Amino acid sequence: MDQKILSLAAEKTADRLQKFLQTLKEDDLANLLQNQAVKGKAAGALLRAIFKGFPCSEEAGALRRLKIYSCCVQLLESGDLQKEVASEIIGLLMLEVHNFPGALLVELASEFVDAVKQGNLTNGKSLELLPIIFTALATKKENLAYGKGELSGEECKKQLINTLCSGRWDHQYVIQLTSMFKDVPLTAEEVETVVEKVLTMFSKLNLQEIPPLVYQLLVLSSKGSRKKVLEGIITFFNKLDTQHSEEQNGDELLDFVTVPSGELRHVEGTIILHIVFAIKLDCELGRELLKLLKAGQQGDFSSNICPFSIALFLSVTRIQRFEEQVFDLLKSLVIKSFKDLQLLQGSKFLQNLVPHRCCVSTMILEVVKNSVHSWDHVTQGLVELGFILMDSYGPKKILDGKTIEASSGLSRMPNQHACKLGANILLETFKIHEMIRQEILEQVLNRVVTRGSSPITHFIDLLSDIIMYSPLVLQSCSSKVTETFDYLSFLPLQTVQGLMKAVLPLLKVSLSIRDSLILVLRKAMFASQLDARKSAVAGFLLLLKNFKVLGSLSSSQCSQSIGISQVHVDVHSRYNSVANETFCLEIMDSLRRCLGQQADVRLMLYEGFYDVLRRNSQLANSVMQTLLSQLKQFYEPEPDMLPPLKLEACILTQGDQISLQEPLDCLLCCIQHCLAWYKSRVMPLQQKEEEEEEEGFYQDLDDMLESITSRMIKSELEDFELDKSADFSQSTGIGIKNNICAFLVMGVCEVLIEYNFSVSNFSKNKFEEVLSLFMCYKELSDILNEKAGKGKTKMASKTNDSFLSMKFVSDLLTALFRVLLWRYTSIPTSVEESGKKEKGKSISLLCLEGLQKIFSVVQQFYHPKIHQFLRALDATDKEEEVEVSVTQRAAFQIRQFQRSLLNILSSQEEDFNSKEALLLVTVLSNLSKLLEPSSTQFVQMLSWTTKICKENSWEDASFCKGLMNLLFSLHVLCKSPVTLLRDLSQDIHGHLGDIDQDVEVEKTNHFAVVNLRTAAPTVCLLLLSQAEKVLEEVDWLITKLKGQVSQEIIPEEASSQATLPNHPIEKAIIIQLGTLLTFFHELVQTALPSGSCVDTLLKDLCKMYTILTALVRYYLQVCQHSRGIPKNMEKLVKLSGSHLTPLCYSFISYIQNKKSKSLKHAGEKKKEKTAAGPTAVARALRETKPIPNLIFAIEQYEKFLIHLSKRSKVNLMQHIKLSTSRDFKIKGNILDMVLQEDEDEDEEGTASEHEGHNKEPAKKKRKK
Repeated sequence: MDQKILSLAAEKTADRLQKFLQTLKEDDLANLLQNQAVKGKAAGALLRAIFKGFPCSEEAGALRRLKIYSCCVQLLESGDLQKEVASEIIGLLMLEVHNFPGALLVELASEFVDAVKQGNLTNGKSLELLPIIFTALATKKENLAYGKGELSGEECKKQLINTLCSGRWDHQYVIQLTSMFKDVPLTAEEVETVVEKVLTMFSKLNLQEIPPLVYQLLVLSSKGSRKKVLEGIITFFNKLDTQHSEEQNGDELLDFVTVPSGELRHVEGTIILHIVFAIKLDCELGRELLKLLKAGQQGDFSSNICPFSIALFLSVTRIQRFEEQVFDLLKSLVIKSFKDLQLLQGSKFLQNLVPHRCCVSTMILEVVKNSVHSWDHVTQGLVELGFILMDSYGPKKILDGKTIEASSGLSRMPNQHACKLGANILLETFKIHEMIRQEILEQVLNRVVTRGSSPITHFIDLLSDIIMYSPLVLQSCSSKVTETFDYLSFLPLQTVQGLMKAVLPLLKVSLSIRDSLILVLRKAMFASQLDARKSAVAGFLLLLKNFKVLGSLSSSQCSQSIGISQVHVDVHSRYNSVANETFCLEIMDSLRRCLGQQADVRLMLYEGFYDVLRRNSQLANSVMQTLLSQLKQFYEPEPDMLPPLKLEACILTQGDQISLQEPLDCLLCCIQHCLAWYKSRVMPLQQKEEEEEEEGFYQDLDDMLESITSRMIKSELEDFELDKSADFSQSTGIGIKNNICAFLVMGVCEVLIEYNFSVSNFSKNKFEEVLSLFMCYKELSDILNEKAGKGKTKMASKTNDSFLSMKFVSDLLTALFRVLLWRYTSIPTSVEESGKKEKGKSISLLCLEGLQKIFSVVQQFYHPKIHQFLRALDATDKEEEVEVSVTQRAAFQIRQFQRSLLNILSSQEEDFNSKEALLLVTVLSNLSKLLEPSSTQFVQMLSWTTKICKENSWEDASFCKGLMNLLFSLHVLCKSPVTLLRDLSQDIHGHLGDIDQDVEVEKTNHFAVVNLRTAAPTVCLLLLSQAEKVLEEVDWLITKLKGQVSQEIIPEEASSQATLPNHPIEKAIIIQLGTLLTFFHELVQTALPSGSCVDTLLKDLCKMYTILTALVRYYLQVCQHSRGIPKNMEKLVKLSGSHLTPLCYSFISYIQNKKSKSLKHAGEKKKEKTAAGPTAVARALRETKPIPNLIFAIEQYEKFLIHLSKRSKVNLMQHIKLSTSRDFKIKGNILDMVLQEDEDEDEEGTASEHEGHNKEPAKKKRKK
């Protein structure tokens, strides 16, 4: 039968073929076709013949053809066909699709859709036909029956696609179905439907099936919905990552077990590669990704910004077109994240409104950790980002030896955090990725070498961390390190010291690196530049400290700390302690030669020897002998010779140039410290071992110091030629020389005071010697102060630092305190009498100052040790079983100082010591920072401070400012301070009076601390600065809301629900602005004095209106989403129109009238030829400068209110009277006329013009 069909098909006409086929039953024909196809015998030719015999021109033929077509589809799905036969049949079926009439195409497509929905597909081979069927259907222009109605071909296709996407897809055909759609011509709406369906299928697939599906989805995205595709992929993997981390942390028992970490990361890496590849082919996709990153910056980035998306962004940086943009966006995202975090931490108001979210820095470090799973495409981006953050946010250029931060104040901390994040990224990447280590090290070293003029401590710290991580690993990069050593002579001393400390662990494992460094340092020691020689000394001293000689004290005995990896290096080092001894003695020989160089070089040696001794005790003999021989050059050995030191030998005279040659005071200081350490640490050990060697130098030095002490006490200032008649001017050679000698003598006295105190064992004779030395020091100091001119030389300021050690100062103060305590308790009357005659600061004030400084230093530099510090303060504290928290300990101390402050405040007015009171408030402020804001102690502190402010009315501006600052710093950690601002503004208004002199203001007196003397400028400026912070917080919230609204391009019915979470924030914003509005309402009616108060108030009013405008613009956005304006917003607008805007114009008139009077007054003074005129004019002009800005801000607010009224269909302008038009244009002809008129008339005219200009707003005075 098949041969007959084929032979008939070969004929020119198809008539006989058609007649023959009509005689056959459908089932017979289908069986024949099936048998032939399965056998693989000429199935294609047979199918062609059958289609030829059933032309679509006849309805019956078309129907029979449809049956055959369906039969072929079933054959393809059966899987019984050979691959070549199946391909041939599919090709033929594709060719025949366009011959079908529209109705049959609909039927055919419906069969496919039903098969997919019902899961009747066996292998999905036939799905290759569906795109061509949909394409053919879309070309049919006539109306086709579909469902209960008639639709065009295009509409039928749309309905079929919707039906297909609304049904269930078997997970094994998802990839094929997605791939199929890329060949179908789709509208934007249809693409969105398909994309949504595919994205919902992600969670139902195995992880390994997702990369090919994502690939097909990205191909499909070229037709549209790129944003939805990217968002869907990012959201899915963000959710998967969250589930995975929760499972790993054991936070939650999940219903299913997520995949192994390695598998998940490999899949994510593959998908990132797919997306990057797609972006290379489709730039529009890249632009959509950038939009997602920008949107994440503005609003709530919880969905768009996650470890997966950051890894994706970093991979995209490999595409040159997007590299710069992505890094800029990531950089600003990081700094914004830190700024937001800082803002949130400082405001309880914001913390209650905005939930805590994961910090971007945590996400980036998570990416570093994940990149271990072959994410090579992310690694390069991570390294670049790390260096960008360190370069952008590290400490800035040095000015006069001081590091200048990029910006001061609040923004400094975010910059430091961003720089630290960059360092952490690089360090963690270095640890994980071996391939990138060389590049990271090279870039760090390049920056250390090439940025000598800028502070590079952050790069030095990073280098140190890298080397400490694994010195052995870095041996492979030794050439780069030794190359860096060649530049040591040209680098600043601080950089050299930092670099040397960083590479120390390397020196202990690599002989070649150590030898290279020694060679460089020896060359530098004899270089012509002083800095190079100082660098050499610093380098050698560092080596002496760290290459320990056999028999040296252990690190615990030396109070030294060495890192774990460094100890590890010591253990496995090829240099043992015996070899180190030879090495160190060689260095000591080199350093001895430096004792003949300039004073700065010698100074470095003396400052470093004591540290060397403590870290390497076996070098004591060598160091002490060196110091002894150096001292002998300047010591008078004759016991009766006065003075005991050869000061002339310490000064170098070269022509007219006189300079210090030997810093004798530093030498003696070094000897004293070394001797004290030797006697306390080394000698007890020698006595135990009954050794009595090498004690000659110790006895000699002790005898010399004793002799110098006794002879210095006997010496008069005349012996040094430094009495009152001596010349101390900086303009003569003798004067300079005498200054140098004077500072040397004072330094020697300080050193001897400490020496004698340390050996005194509290004996009377020694204390008398200490007092005698102090009198010598004081006498010389008084002469210098008396003779000092307007400026001191650099030498004077450099050598004027005290030589007294912290331990000595601590011991001395403790001893003095005990004496004072005894004196106060035993003879109180004498103390009282002496106190009245006392000049300068009282002892209690000095004690309080010291205490306040200690608290500040501990909090700033030793924050982790605060608990130990507070515990040490508590003298009653024994070894307790129960652990006492920092809050409890701080609260205990706070109570002591509260009592002290109350005692001062309860004293009589003439006895009130404002300095002590202010210091106590500062101490309380420091301690209150240690309290946990949620604790009862914090609440008590706040209520106590509030009570003090309400009940005490001392007229002291500085004390008032300190107290109010404390109140606000506590208040903001509990709730927003707006109500506090409103109450205080009423007090200010009551004390200063109204701008309308005819109005009598009722005094509220909420806070007694506000009085006529403190109200302005002290309290007023403080309130305005707090109002600025509140406005900043509100502005931040509005920006956040705007970002969220801009992301909500959602159907209308969903939009109202989408914005529901914003309602609490909107309500809070409106309440804040409403209360601030009443605060400004009071201040603009207050007769503020000219100056900073008026200037700041005008600027803050301008900010207030700018933020009101921002809120109005936000509601303009909201109205696009078919949501109305809340009633409280209408009330806020009404309040601004009735209680603020008219009063602002009245206030402006008040300022301008005052300006006119001051100009007139200045003019009169000018006629009297006084100097006050120009100053008054300048001040008046400065105060009126912000007025145009304020008026512009008001008019912008009203302009956008009109727009909002139109869009929201709510008349917001009914309570607002539009501002009077003001013309600021300067008209030349009128100006010339005015200048020719009399000055007094000109002033009167100006004043009357302003009065007429503002006539309407002035009427809106409130009645009191």
